[in-house]
Amino acid sequence: MTFESLLVETHEAVVRVTLNRPKVLNALNRHLLAELDAVIDAIAADSAIRAVILTGAGEKAFAAGADIAELARLGAAEGQQLALEGQRILARLETLGVPVIAAVNGFALGGGCELAMACTLRIAAETARFGQPEVKLGLIPGYGGTQRLPRLIGHGAALRLVLTGEIISATEALRIGLVDEVVPAADLLARVETVAATIAANAPFAVRQAIASLYGGADLPLDRALAHEAALFGLCCATEDKHEGTDAFLAKRAPQWKGR
Repeated sequence: MTFESLLVETHEAVVRVTLNRPKVLNALNRHLLAELDAVIDAIAADSAIRAVILTGAGEKAFAAGADIAELARLGAAEGQQLALEGQRILARLETLGVPVIAAVNGFALGGGCELAMACTLRIAAETARFGQPEVKLGLIPGYGGTQRLPRLIGHGAALRLVLTGEIISATEALRIGLVDEVVPAADLLARVETVAATIAANAPFAVRQAIASLYGGADLPLDRALAHEAALFGLCCATEDKHEGTDAFLAKRAPQWKGR
């Protein structure tokens, strides 16, 4: 697949998507978001893909936010429409079913931080920096930042980041739960590829249902969340992969997944 603002590479069952606007720190303009939407379409349609890596080109930025030149021209109606479109695309990424791992190689600010939060896992280089500095531009986060951030790090920490516009280190992001792991910059892609390969080696239907259970039950009362989990567990029990997995374990051999 060829795009102007993205690089897309496939190795076995893992796809790497690179935001490719390094001269503007991989800022998320409308064109890049539209291309990301198209990549999500392609991934969703390909049952052979079992994990996605999302990163930024260059050494400075994962994505340093939205395109300020675009934002400067927006009125109220256009701003609301842009926010809704960005929210829609990030929600598609979050609910893709295939695990998406953000390899945060530098600045993840504003929309870039929101994009990372929509991924399934976040692994950051020691040099990465995170923040929601929209208030410094007379704005608020518009791609889900005010909603995903408190769900990840709690309301107090989220309010501090959003209201101050503070940019924090990868170490601080790990401490408050915004990222899952921090590694030396030179090791980032190798570590993310290892995690992606580990996930890709597991039963794909079960991975998809595990994500659905974790996300689907997060905002439910415990009794309903447990019922949701039990229903998805039952679905897994009826699959070829469940029979293959249990048979392979008992036979002490590697399983051959079918994804169904």
